[in-house]
Amino acid sequence: MNFRTLSRWLAGAAFVIGFHASALSQEFGTREEAKAMVEAAVAHVKKVGPDQAFKDFTDKSNKDWQKKDLYVMAYRNDGTCVGHGANDRLIGKNLIELKDPNGKPLIKEMTAAAAKGGAWVEYDWAHPQTKKVETKVTFARKLDNFDGWVGVGVYR
Repeated sequence: MNFRTLSRWLAGAAFVIGFHASALSQEFGTREEAKAMVEAAVAHVKKVGPDQAFKDFTDKSNKDWQKKDLYVMAYRNDGTCVGHGANDRLIGKNLIELKDPNGKPLIKEMTAAAAKGGAWVEYDWAHPQTKKVETKVTFARKLDNFDGWVGVGVYR
């Protein structure tokens, strides 16, 4: 392989790698985006009230609350799901005992993290797009005008 051919091949490979990385960054959310979405969700609950906000978070046509692979989830402190952007079948179910594949009680831990004013909780969960179990970290924050919290997670 001569220098010119090698240069073209390397330039093509760099383009493909750059394009793939760019596409992934557009497809998957970041920790910063997740935390910003939580802050926006908290403000939305204050503005429109809990009942309307939870409906908005669950409405798949409302793109304010479902971006890339990010979505808002909302729970009462007793573990009852009141809003969920990825799975509306969870609404009304008490999931306080829900555990990840490793036995981690994720709703309990998110509730505790939110009670501290907001924190990250790491666990394993099936990615809604790839369906593969991956490590996820969710930022959960308590609500001032509701006995519960909102959270948004990002897969790593």
